[in-house]
Amino acid sequence: MRRSPLLSGFIYLLLGGLFTYFAVNTVQTNGWGFFSFLLIILATVDIGSGIKMFAFYMKYRDKMKR
Repeated sequence: MRRSPLLSGFIYLLLGGLFTYFAVNTVQTNGWGFFSFLLIILATVDIGSGIKMFAFYMKYRDKMKR
């Protein structure tokens, strides 16, 4: 069973928000370290993927309406 791009976009954005929360929490408690940068990179990739999935869904939806 395939997952729709809309659901995948929501999941990616949710994970990006979660990684952002953990990154902020880690920086506040331990300061800047390797793990903080790793969490920021993961959050950036997930948020970017979520936005890309939403854009793909919008293009696909418009194409199917025609």
